[in-house]
Amino acid sequence: IALVRDLINTPAGDMGPAELARAARRIARPRGAKVSVITGEALLKHNYPTIHAVGRAATEAPRLIDITWGRAGAPRVTLVGKGVCFDSGGLDLKSASGMLRMKKDMGGGAHVLGLADMIMDAKLDVRLRVLVPAVENAVAGDAFHPLDVIRTRKGITVEVGNTDAEGRLIMCDALTEADRENPALLIDCATLTGAARSALGNELPAMFCNDDDLADEFTSCANEADDPLWRMPLWRPYRRQLDSKVADINNVSEGGSGGAITAALYLQEFVTATTKWIHLDMMAWNVAAKPGRPVGGEAQTMRALFALIERRFGRGRRR
Repeated sequence: IALVRDLINTPAGDMGPAELARAARRIARPRGAKVSVITGEALLKHNYPTIHAVGRAATEAPRLIDITWGRAGAPRVTLVGKGVCFDSGGLDLKSASGMLRMKKDMGGGAHVLGLADMIMDAKLDVRLRVLVPAVENAVAGDAFHPLDVIRTRKGITVEVGNTDAEGRLIMCDALTEADRENPALLIDCATLTGAARSALGNELPAMFCNDDDLADEFTSCANEADDPLWRMPLWRPYRRQLDSKVADINNVSEGGSGGAITAALYLQEFVTATTKWIHLDMMAWNVAAKPGRPVGGEAQTMRALFALIERRFGRGRRR
């Protein structure tokens, strides 16, 4: 938890994509994990076009952080975390107040690194993979534009309805790669939408899941760990709000209503229906101090996630 808070609280000038990759190495290497980082133009060579598109305007190149750990034959558990180290909104520029806390927009990436540290420290018998697309959404002459059409790693074309909905763009390439290995459990964490905060407030992360039994078990773990969350629906009729006349999908809905749901539905396009998948849309920040919880970066749902993974895959099988 302290690790997650420190990563989120570090100013964006000291926690860009390169620094986030270095933090991942500091976590992974003492545990014997393998770390690879694909950087800059190499993202195009390795077919991660949306990560490249979002991050290419920044001085610090975008990258994909990839950690693997654990016994090769163990159940695959894959974590994907949004690593937008600062979000200006891109050409759809945020207001000053909207931009103020955007050093925390890599909170999802911080969460999966913290959770990975817990899993490795406990020596759970899983084949762990962690994917963190790390970018800065900046404004420059080569920034991606509203109404650009981008081809994703999966081959789905995306019309950019808003450059400030960049998190789902970098996440979709990472989710495609994660899903390719048919993991037993796929989890993503992201500070994705203000709509989730409007619906549930700052202290209650939104949980979306494509499997009812898994969702019920996760909710039970959250209740037992006193690590709250609330399930929201993957309401398929809202998928039409993401329709595009020039691409397979738009990255935002035209009206904006149900924004947390449409964002989750966008991500679901990149996950196979048979993959057990949890998506968490979180604030990752305390706006007011409480005992043991100062103002600033905060780990949310991480203890619940660890309890779920330990219950499903780790009990009685530690090395």
